[in-house]
Amino acid sequence: QVQLVDSGGGSVQAGGSLRLACEASGYSVTSMCVGWYRQAPGKGRVGVVAINSVGGGTYYADFVKDRFTISQDRAENTVYLQMNSLQADDTGMYYCAARLGWWNACPASRVPEYTSRAQGTQVTVSS
Repeated sequence: QVQLVDSGGGSVQAGGSLRLACEASGYSVTSMCVGWYRQAPGKGRVGVVAINSVGGGTYYADFVKDRFTISQDRAENTVYLQMNSLQADDTGMYYCAARLGWWNACPASRVPEYTSRAQGTQVTVSS
């Protein structure tokens, strides 16, 4: 099973930016779907973004389009999430998760179902 370690969370004011990182070990990021889901206090898991590392396709939830960008660095075996124009509603725990295999698509909505996941990193946006 792939091992994931995520980092990069923090506290920012609305309109600010953060970059999350998800480092994989055990398998190459080119052999899986990788993404993030988030969970706000008292709420369920919500898929945010995913990347299909085989073809490079990216998938975004509507509420983060044009604000968040997912990318991968194959040399570092790491996937990044650049988050710009952060809003108070973006506050929550962000979890990197992955599903091994070669897939035709990696919808962001399915990321909470992935069985390989990191420990999570807190993102807090103050208005």
